[in-house]
Amino acid sequence: MSISVVAPEQYEAQLAVKKANVEEQFASFKLPEVEVFESPRSHYRMRCEFRVWHDEDDLYYVMFEKGNKHVRIRIDHCPMVSERIHDVMFKLLEEIRPSEVLRRKLFQIDFLSTLSGELLVTLLYHRPLEDDWVEEAKRLKEKFGIQLIGRSRKTKILLDQDFVIEKLDINGRKYTYKQVENSFSQPNGEVCQHMIQWALDVTQGAGGDMVELYCGNGNFTLPMAQNFRRVVATEISKTSVRAALYNIEVNDINNVDVVRISSEEFSQVLSGAVQKRRTKDLALDECNFTTVLVDPPRSGLDDDTVKQVQSYDNIVYISCNPETLKDNLTVLTQTHNLQRFAIFDQFPYTDHLECGVYLSRK
Repeated sequence: MSISVVAPEQYEAQLAVKKANVEEQFASFKLPEVEVFESPRSHYRMRCEFRVWHDEDDLYYVMFEKGNKHVRIRIDHCPMVSERIHDVMFKLLEEIRPSEVLRRKLFQIDFLSTLSGELLVTLLYHRPLEDDWVEEAKRLKEKFGIQLIGRSRKTKILLDQDFVIEKLDINGRKYTYKQVENSFSQPNGEVCQHMIQWALDVTQGAGGDMVELYCGNGNFTLPMAQNFRRVVATEISKTSVRAALYNIEVNDINNVDVVRISSEEFSQVLSGAVQKRRTKDLALDECNFTTVLVDPPRSGLDDDTVKQVQSYDNIVYISCNPETLKDNLTVLTQTHNLQRFAIFDQFPYTDHLECGVYLSRK
């Protein structure tokens, strides 16, 4: 993770520049009015990782200059991370520093927090972890009221559990999410809530059934289910699928199916090109899929998936990379009109921006 200069007094001006850049980048698509969803000015990152630097008896966090991993910067204050992380991270080092068992060959600390106040900390080592480490780690866990994991080569030690429970407020309803260590979750919890609410708004009244590709732990899936008769969601990660199934059950949602399959394979199943054992009991031929939601990785949608996505009346596209979004829209707008366009400032004080697009068939 590279360092960002958190300057709240500059936030609005920086966001205005991002908006202007997007409007210029997508000008050829005749954009509707761009909707802007802001981030908290500070303490917005719910997950992060820091390298740990050893300097004789001293021990401290470092980050690196953007684009240059050889220039390290000592971190003694970090206003970008959530308040829960910030309250613990430096006090944690104070406890680790005098302990030979805890500090020896410790090279990284990862944090995963929630808006609901939970915190999971992972300590990563370049050495085997033994019973003496477990005893010392238990002391840290109890002192700070955290979940704690130790990792070394081919080893993962849980003192209790490897997840936190997030609770998001979506239009007045609380949704519960299991978020697993070392698995994807949205980094900015407040902006995540805006993203879900926007997706709900654009699909209000769509009716029928929805397909979701890259569903993760069900972040969008669970709230979106209220707008459709049925949702069929896909995800390739075993860990995320297990979390999604847990989240469906704990939120008492009964019109969602999650299947572990790649978006490319599922597109082939839906087109009738192939049959897969994992989808044979889904009765897909009984569905009236009016809408598709995609939240792909930075590489965007592959050509076959783009073609499959064009078969739906409505498309919700959440993008973490405007460049690949633009490429995909060049094809999608041949068959669909661009109705809504939003930007979500997940990463303040950086060039990075998330976009949301809603398209309907011409």
